Amino acid sequence: MEGIFITFEGIEGCGKSTQANLLYDFLTSKNIECVLTHEPGGTPISEKVRNILLDNKNEEMDSLTELFLYFASRAQHTVEKIKPALKSGKAVISDRYFDSTLAYQGEGRNIPNQKIAEINSFATGGLIPVLTFLIDVPAEIGMNRLTTKDRIEKESLEFHNRVRGSFLTIARENKERIKIIDGMRPIEEIRKEIASIVLNYI
Repeated sequence: MEGIFITFEGIEGCGKSTQANLLYDFLTSKNIECVLTHEPGGTPISEKVRNILLDNKNEEMDSLTELFLYFASRAQHTVEKIKPALKSGKAVISDRYFDSTLAYQGEGRNIPNQKIAEINSFATGGLIPVLTFLIDVPAEIGMNRLTTKDRIEKESLEFHNRVRGSFLTIARENKERIKIIDGMRPIEEIRKEIASIVLNYI
């Protein structure tokens, strides 16, 4: 039986990584085989690309270079880690995937979404998560939660507001797949809501 592909999305500091880890722990406790991963990265090759993408020294990086590096990382991640796990019947939980590219490089960098969607489909073989949790918080809150900032996190508040707006638009256009979660609530309350949704889906 094919596994289930679940992703977590949101702006920096929204709490998605925490919730991805908590869901992994919860499903594991239910004896459901899981793989927990993240983007950019997730495999040795993809992690090397991640280091280039997030290095604060690479301020001169062009937007298209950034876009193609994200797709290079994702292509390797998908073929090496995600698809084999799904094929073996495991649940795959990824901290970020395709929706982040639409939000950050599409709205954030003003690259046409149609082009992004076409390249992503080619890079991933058309793989789409069956369930996505968008952990939503105001951009100012997310930024204030960060103690250190990488190259993307150091972008302006206006940039992160555009990214948040894009995530919400994407969610409204994909209501069946994407569940908007209020990230301003207590961590445990959010965890229970997500666990309930996933159990009902399974």
